[in-house]
Amino acid sequence: MKKLIFSVFVLLIFLCAKCEDDTPKNPIDLLPPATQTGANTFGCLVDGEAFTPDNRPNSFDHSYVYSDGGYYLYISGSRTNPNGVISPAIGTEKLSILEGETYFLINRQKGSAYGAWYRSSNSSYTSTEYSGELYINKHDFANKIISGTFWYDIKDAFGDVHQIREGRFDIRY
Repeated sequence: MKKLIFSVFVLLIFLCAKCEDDTPKNPIDLLPPATQTGANTFGCLVDGEAFTPDNRPNSFDHSYVYSDGGYYLYISGSRTNPNGVISPAIGTEKLSILEGETYFLINRQKGSAYGAWYRSSNSSYTSTEYSGELYINKHDFANKIISGTFWYDIKDAFGDVHQIREGRFDIRY
């Protein structure tokens, strides 16, 4: 009987250890992989926590279009949380993006790139004080694929500063 109890005890220890190992300890591991295939993915760390769009309609939005004499890139993901809907985003205004280039996320104005933060009906944009960078890993015009990485700091409409880190996206436009 003692052998049976000991065996069950040892088995439970191994099962608990296995369960613990299956849980990712690093929030980055919860983000989509950094691909360059047009997989239509978006993710980042928001204040140290993994962020990906939830599965609501329109929770992932992206475009790269030529309009009014310039190119406009827009990529955002949104998720519902206790404070409402939050949505980090990146974009450009009348700015053609090139593979291998880094763009500073400063202001939302013509010829610039920007980071954005939307919380419910309030919007905020990067500035000279709270800024970041966008790097384009791939821009394949023929197959309409853009992939890249980003990070930025942003002060929201409520005065809270958010750190957006390890951002990645891979879109087909």
